[in-house]
Amino acid sequence: MSQKKHVNPILRQVLELGPPVAFFVLYLKLRDQNFDIAGTEYSGFIVATVLFVPLMLAAMAILWRLTGQLSRLQIFTAFIVIFFGGLTAWFNDERFFKMKTTIVYGVFSGLLGLGLMQGRSYLAFVMADMLPMKEIGWMILTRRLCLGFAVLAVANELVWRTLSTDLWVKIETFGFPVALFLFLWWQVMGLQKYLIEPGDSDL
Repeated sequence: MSQKKHVNPILRQVLELGPPVAFFVLYLKLRDQNFDIAGTEYSGFIVATVLFVPLMLAAMAILWRLTGQLSRLQIFTAFIVIFFGGLTAWFNDERFFKMKTTIVYGVFSGLLGLGLMQGRSYLAFVMADMLPMKEIGWMILTRRLCLGFAVLAVANELVWRTLSTDLWVKIETFGFPVALFLFLWWQVMGLQKYLIEPGDSDL
């Protein structure tokens, strides 16, 4: 079993956020171009998608090398990106890559909801080491985040089906992550009374 290693938090953020930002930059540079590959014409969006997949895998490999581990969520997200990125290239249809965001958020919401139906917080199972908190706090946060992921999944469907690809790329790259971060920050600030301080024996 690999031992967890500490890594510079700025470097971690670069490795985690770098690939989506790189996709955004690639899209901006390639969006008005078409590419003939083996007799098939591909849009700049699809080429940017295909290039994004190895960039993300390389960043994950470096992160794994530096930290000695990858979270289950990172592995799942990588699988979804590879799968839908492959479908996008194979069928030459950008809708597959746009749908993967709905799938990711939908699965997260579904898994959290499944845990709630069992009276458990799968969120605590993943994040308890980073955010020590009493069980009641985890249950409250899990219910709210379950709903939050469901809202993001529906929002992605509305965005990619009704707005332009340009707007979807901007919202996907910046809008959804910022909204999720602010929502999490808001929830954690509101659940301060459930946090476990060092030396607190109430688990």
